[in-house]
Amino acid sequence: MSESIVDADELRHRVAAFLAEHDPATTDRLEFLRARFDAGLAWVHYPAGLGGLGAPRALQQVVDAEFAAAGAPDNNPRRIGIGLGMAAPTILRFGTEEQKRRFLRPLWTGEEVWCQLFSEPGAGSDLAALGTRAVRDGADWVVTGQKVWTSTAHTARWAILVTRTDPDVPKHQGMTYFVCDMTDPGVEVRPLRQITGEAEFNEVFLNGARIPDAHRLGAVGEGWKVAQTTLMNERVAIGGHALPREGGMVGVVAGTWRERPELRTPDLHDRLLRLWVEVEAFRLAGVRLRQQLAVGEPGPEGSGMKLAFARLNQALSGLEVELLADEGLTYDDWTMRRPEQVDFTGREAGYRYLRAKGNSIEGGTSEILRNIVAERVLGLPAEPRVDKDVAWKDLPR
Repeated sequence: MSESIVDADELRHRVAAFLAEHDPATTDRLEFLRARFDAGLAWVHYPAGLGGLGAPRALQQVVDAEFAAAGAPDNNPRRIGIGLGMAAPTILRFGTEEQKRRFLRPLWTGEEVWCQLFSEPGAGSDLAALGTRAVRDGADWVVTGQKVWTSTAHTARWAILVTRTDPDVPKHQGMTYFVCDMTDPGVEVRPLRQITGEAEFNEVFLNGARIPDAHRLGAVGEGWKVAQTTLMNERVAIGGHALPREGGMVGVVAGTWRERPELRTPDLHDRLLRLWVEVEAFRLAGVRLRQQLAVGEPGPEGSGMKLAFARLNQALSGLEVELLADEGLTYDDWTMRRPEQVDFTGREAGYRYLRAKGNSIEGGTSEILRNIVAERVLGLPAEPRVDKDVAWKDLPR
């Protein structure tokens, strides 16, 4: 199918026809999702044959609403968020046709989980300083190094990986981007236990892992360019997702306020009102951001959304703990767990308060995001960067 679908009514008709042939009540869940992808009703703005119809991105909500109303299964987007929000748009933009057809379908259906091998112990906020080496060996690349803070590495089949392939040029120029097989014998995943008690994050050791050149995304030495697409989409995925009014953390806190009048004080009431207004402004800004995304690639505005998301989540979780007093300091499950996804609203207040501390680190630290907003959104002078023309091997570490 090559024609562009631009009409919401036509999309509704296509969904209705699909549901008539694939009854959600009787069709196997995975079979249903595979058929939805093949019908172009997964990502409607993706090209035909890759889960889409070449339709405007804004029409995705029309399709999703029709499937939700029919009680159709979804692809558990929380579990596969890294694949959906980061790997898929990067593969779509930089992947070969063979790569797109190999990876996008099982990614969307959730058959293959993805993780992101970017940050390192010595290259977190300054990602371009990374030192994980990839050396060409015939048709393969041999990769050695360490990555850290890797969510879902313990469940992932594939990873998006940025490496150092040329240490003799400035740091941004010597990077190359790959798709890494997490089942390779040279890949070792170790849990990182967090302040919440669970091990949602991991450190990943690459000990001579072999990656075929056919799994390279973009040209050799252009990994920073490819990674920028991933990072911009990551920040939108974290901070720019659609929520209804009083969705997310503010809904939980407001619900506690309404249900527990004995906990209220004038000061807490004032703080809750102020945060409620800020969250509503944030939600409406997200609507505007998604309208911009409908006509182009994510830009630096997504960094502002992710920055606000982290600040509001931390403020709201802190207010909830104060509201609940001693009751807010505990939660039931401190055991060492290896969760497949993060659930803020389905856990106790104490868990939410502790887990929200990570929001200002994951997906780009708030300090780095402030720099991006200042320089690329507000047009303020850039910070001095004395290392931009220095070969990576000559940088102090």
